[in-house]
Amino acid sequence: MARISGVNIPTAKRAIIALTYIHGIGRTSAQKICELCGIPMERRVNELTDDELTKIRELIDTDYQVEGDLRRERAINIKRLMDLGCYRGLRHRRSLPVRGQRTHTNARTRKGPAKSIAGKKK
Repeated sequence: MARISGVNIPTAKRAIIALTYIHGIGRTSAQKICELCGIPMERRVNELTDDELTKIRELIDTDYQVEGDLRRERAINIKRLMDLGCYRGLRHRRSLPVRGQRTHTNARTRKGPAKSIAGKKK
């Protein structure tokens, strides 16, 4: 099993798809990584040589911010907004939608399960 950036990537999948299992690398980034390392698109992870795996590891370590570092930076950015007390920070603090979506009927994903209000029935 190949391990890149602290993530066990699946060996039976194509290299481009397997790289997307790393947090912070999507399809486009995975494609660029494979092109820079000279890996064909149809090559599977279990067919990669140790040399190619080390190339991928080094490229990701130098050029991309992934996994823990990326999660930490996002958390710090949200905390900064909350500490500033700006509108977006207040929305994060109250766990409501941040980007202007309606909340009267929707937003159940962000607000959680509906809470019934006693004595509401007419």
